[in-house]
Amino acid sequence: MASFHPILFFLCYHFVFTSNGASASRRVFLFPESDQETSSIASNQYRTACHFQPPKNWMNDPNGPMHYNGVYHLFYQYNPYSVVAGNKSWGHSTSTDLINWTPQDPAIDRNKPYDINGCWSGSATILHGSKPVILYTGIDTEKRQVQNVAIPKNLSDPFLREWTKPDYNPIMEPIDGINASQFRDPMTAWHGSDGHWRVAVGAEIEGNGTAILYKSNDFVHWVRAASPLHTSRGSGMWECPDFYPVLSKGRQGLDTSENSRDVKHVLKMSLAETQSDHYMLGRYDLEKDVFVPDKTVDDYREWLRYDYGKFYASKTFFDEKKKRRILWSWLNESDSKADDLLKGWAGIQAVPRTIWLDSNGRQLVQWPVKELESLRRTGAHLHNTELKTGGLFEIKGVKASQANVEVDFELPNLEIAKPFDPSWLIDPPKLCRDEDASVQGGLGPFGLLILASPNLEEHTAVFFRVYKAHNRYRVLLCSDQRRSSLRPEVDKPAYGSFVDIDIKKEGKISLRTLIDHSVVESFAGGGRTCITARVYPEVLVTGDIHLYAFNNGTETIKVSKLQAWDMAKPWINVEGE
Repeated sequence: MASFHPILFFLCYHFVFTSNGASASRRVFLFPESDQETSSIASNQYRTACHFQPPKNWMNDPNGPMHYNGVYHLFYQYNPYSVVAGNKSWGHSTSTDLINWTPQDPAIDRNKPYDINGCWSGSATILHGSKPVILYTGIDTEKRQVQNVAIPKNLSDPFLREWTKPDYNPIMEPIDGINASQFRDPMTAWHGSDGHWRVAVGAEIEGNGTAILYKSNDFVHWVRAASPLHTSRGSGMWECPDFYPVLSKGRQGLDTSENSRDVKHVLKMSLAETQSDHYMLGRYDLEKDVFVPDKTVDDYREWLRYDYGKFYASKTFFDEKKKRRILWSWLNESDSKADDLLKGWAGIQAVPRTIWLDSNGRQLVQWPVKELESLRRTGAHLHNTELKTGGLFEIKGVKASQANVEVDFELPNLEIAKPFDPSWLIDPPKLCRDEDASVQGGLGPFGLLILASPNLEEHTAVFFRVYKAHNRYRVLLCSDQRRSSLRPEVDKPAYGSFVDIDIKKEGKISLRTLIDHSVVESFAGGGRTCITARVYPEVLVTGDIHLYAFNNGTETIKVSKLQAWDMAKPWINVEGE
């Protein structure tokens, strides 16, 4: 089979997964009808079931996540009056399991001179004596970005529903050469061995991305440090910076103030240039109060990313209850503002992920929190099945619009892999566009076709290709949305990145994909590479949705294990709950 045209691909044997195994039958399709009416973007089928979002209106950055006295808190940038950005306040929800969420009244609103034009992003810190405090950016009467504090009104309230703002706000102002419009998003603070608190704020100074460092002994009076925590010529403004320790070995999370020889530090920044979250690994030099990266690269295109798809303004927190670090992130929409007005909502959060340092020390690893598995219901399970060239398997027994799929692909013959061009490393998405799921290769493309219409006119392709480089093999992960929807107004990119995995040693590669109506989150190689997509296929509304595994390479691929589950719908910010 020379190509994978969305129609011609069905001119092969059509296999069906069932919970009892696999069966085969031959199907041949004519060219599809194209005169169906366009379905409404306002359909509830586009609203996610398992992902955090308010009942209506605009949401963006996660703010101040924390675990306090047995309760998880998530605050978020929220417009209580409209489905478009503006009127920024801090929405607030609480949970005991990170899955089911109870809405609370907004925690911080625009009602003081120092935040009258917006309560922007920030973080939460647990002070000594188990006292939580919020740091956030306010937009003042002069449209300056200033940093402020909020504290709980009543610590005996288990849900911390009311927050007050001390009279000594603002605590940090854009002086001494700081651009008042590029000074925002304070991190979670950490406590040094000298007894002083430290916090960094995102900025751009002389065109360079910067994390400006401040110090305090009382969390009230703050002094700017002589040097920034870190700065780089590799990018512009650093939004929503984050800074935290990770163990050199093991998955256990650490309190933000931890620092030792067994610890590395992560400095993360959100970049407007890519609309993605990038990070550096390195060491925190406490004596000099600076972050020292393992590798200095003055080109943001070469910086590591949390996620190579739609993933921005993320924030981590230390879950003291289960000794882990948890990552939240905003997923923006891919449709138009007019579509959002019809839907009545815009913006969701990615599922919370546990995050740790890979055993190779070169990158972070992410995985959906264990609690998400409590939503698994009936499903399909298959082992040791060959996926021949041109093979197409339909995964039956699960709801294709809301499922959790885990599959291991074994690669019997690596020698047929196509040669690798090192220039591809600088722009993997271009390689995914050039060598998409329709371009037959040696080892690949193989993977999943998600939210697919019966004739494959609509589908999202998440797939691998394997290339042979000098003394190693390179594994490419692609998430291609270019055929994800018939709607012309929807953004439909192709995302891609290489997976840092020794495929020769392991002999297989894993893929976990969470499908939740308009979002597809994929985790390759055990979470070494992640790609998140927002998609709006018309088939979600018209029905008859399908989920397939496919192989369009010239070599048979073995599916050593495939497990797929229906996912139950949790209670998330249900009005009147």
